[in-house]
Amino acid sequence: MPRTTHIFCASTLYGAATLAAALDAGLFEPADRRLLVVTNNAANPETTPSVDRMPGFGGIGGRFDGILSWNETIAPLHPSGWGPRANDIPMWERYVRLLWGLGDDRIRLTVESVQVNPALALCQLFTGAPVDVYADGLISYGPTRDKIDPLVGTRIERLLHLDLVPGLTPLLLTEFGVRPELVPAEVFLKVLEELSEDETGLHGTALHETAPHGTASPGTGEARPALLLGQYLSALDILSPAEEEELHLRMVRGAVALGHRRLVFKPHPVAPARWSRLLQEEAERLGAELTLLDVPVLAEVVFRRLRPELVVGCFSTALFTAAALYGLPVARVGTDTVLARLAPYQNSNRVPVTIADALLPDLGDAGSVSGWSMPSPDRVDELAALLRAVGFAMQPKIYPELRGAAESYLARHLDQHTWRYFKRRRLTALALPGAVPAQLSFIPRNATVRRLARRARALTRR
Repeated sequence: MPRTTHIFCASTLYGAATLAAALDAGLFEPADRRLLVVTNNAANPETTPSVDRMPGFGGIGGRFDGILSWNETIAPLHPSGWGPRANDIPMWERYVRLLWGLGDDRIRLTVESVQVNPALALCQLFTGAPVDVYADGLISYGPTRDKIDPLVGTRIERLLHLDLVPGLTPLLLTEFGVRPELVPAEVFLKVLEELSEDETGLHGTALHETAPHGTASPGTGEARPALLLGQYLSALDILSPAEEEELHLRMVRGAVALGHRRLVFKPHPVAPARWSRLLQEEAERLGAELTLLDVPVLAEVVFRRLRPELVVGCFSTALFTAAALYGLPVARVGTDTVLARLAPYQNSNRVPVTIADALLPDLGDAGSVSGWSMPSPDRVDELAALLRAVGFAMQPKIYPELRGAAESYLARHLDQHTWRYFKRRRLTALALPGAVPAQLSFIPRNATVRRLARRARALTRR
């Protein structure tokens, strides 16, 4: 009987930590071998450290029988841009089996972001292998962003995810009847503790100036700092570099306005260095001190080591791990701008931005920030109804069964506040409530107007 090899795939340290927690929680069946395939999806992977070279990975890597590089396997091709052609799949499978020493092993896969490469490429190579998908953040609460080949989708058995919004059920992959399964938060936190205990690369940083939760930093007599999270949204063409620079400055101003005088900024690893200098200058102008944390470490590790008084960001998943797993105060900034700029409407970032905007307090509202707590079950139910409407508007062909829920929500809840989550043009294209202003709602039912519209279309065709 052939042996069983379970292949896991990870592109981020957060994802690798999620896999480690799922393994520690016993969520996977026994296998003869467990291999971790790391993939570096950065635009320039040659200049960006891969997952297995980041501080803290050693403990995670020890849970597997071997570490493999997908980049090296398909070099010089890029992981995000390559997938096997249908006719080449048998050849590629033989090549990978020979290179990785798989022989005739039975394969089981656990991947992230199965709708895109490299996870999709792995699933296509090992035809017939059962698949588990694990969620890397808030995107799991939204729709599958692309239609998945049924030859892959029907093999997916589970969606493993963290309970970042307690009580909210993921929409991802429900078109295939995939069942969601929680990765226990307490186990995930233990994995993060392992990461925080690895001090490689952290010497001389703000993390060594911290104290236990509820105390001031040793030797300073000052309160714990506010942590500002950068996301580098201009690289995704969501904001311009100038707009993202202003977004970060708003974080500094908002935190100082709330009384924080010690700030720590954790930039995106590939963000321009000049942004950090501008933030330090702005903080100094406002009478505060800003420390730059420019080491490749998870935000969750910073939470544990720094225990910030406040965590500020736009729509980062880390805001929800801070609130749900560490009980830290959080605040959002700039979500209204991002919602207005996201294009096309189907952009998969729309769901994380919507969740952050709907649940988290605005940094500019001091009362909301100080009095905020994790949402009640009623608020979660309201959010779930909103996400069903947004999910249908994003992917109506993948989730046609959600039309009724979307129509019901829009007919009852579309107002000045909820309009930010929708676009009139999109509602018009899908013939949903809100497509035309209420005062003009008689137009679609008017026979004369319809007749004139038909004549106008006929003239246009001529």
